[in-house]
Amino acid sequence: MSQFVTLTKTYGPESLSRFNLFNSISANITMADGYSSGDVIRAIGEVAGQTLPEGYGYEFGSSSREESSSDNTVYILIVCVVFIYLLLCSLYESFFVPFAVILSVPFGIFGCFAAANIFGVENNIYLQTGMIMIIGLLAKTAILITEYAAQRRHAGMSIEEAAFDAAKVRLRPIMMTVLTLVFGMLPLLYASGASANGNRTLGAGVVGGMIIGTGALLFFVPPMFIAMQRLQEKFGFIIVRKKKQ
Repeated sequence: MSQFVTLTKTYGPESLSRFNLFNSISANITMADGYSSGDVIRAIGEVAGQTLPEGYGYEFGSSSREESSSDNTVYILIVCVVFIYLLLCSLYESFFVPFAVILSVPFGIFGCFAAANIFGVENNIYLQTGMIMIIGLLAKTAILITEYAAQRRHAGMSIEEAAFDAAKVRLRPIMMTVLTLVFGMLPLLYASGASANGNRTLGAGVVGGMIIGTGALLFFVPPMFIAMQRLQEKFGFIIVRKKKQ
């Protein structure tokens, strides 16, 4: 056999790991106290950019791979808003009135980011989850006002009377919903332990978004309903029950 080959004894790994067809090694990293997963992701990017030689790169796995994708937030928000709009169009049978609900949502998103800035938390998967909650809850709150206003309009009230009567009648259930959620989320702001950063981020986003979003919504939705309802009646149709003389 030595006439054809030469055998040399060497030592190497028992198995080879690959990622996307490239040779790779895996590393598990644990966050230090006081740092979030976003801080770790940024630190890895900075260190890798300075130390890795040409032709080498890095990728995240598991949930860190999703968290490192910063473009997901925009797509999540767009999909949520589009689905809410389509559902509201079917509910009101109108292309105009749903805008009174949709245009109230940005106030909650602004409140979510404002609270995150105040409490010093970052935009991560927990804050994005809170934003999805805020979008749904504020849309529900706005629906309480616009749906009742639409019923009053169909019963024969003027548009202005219907809008402001709806805001007055629906104020109590709206405040009960908001206060229940806010007080339920407040303990997360003072969480401690291994998952404290995620809990504080979720709590800050939801509490800030609901307080600021609901406060703006109560003053924004009635005038917007008046404007959108007038457009609906001008370019669409409405069935109004005439009051008996």
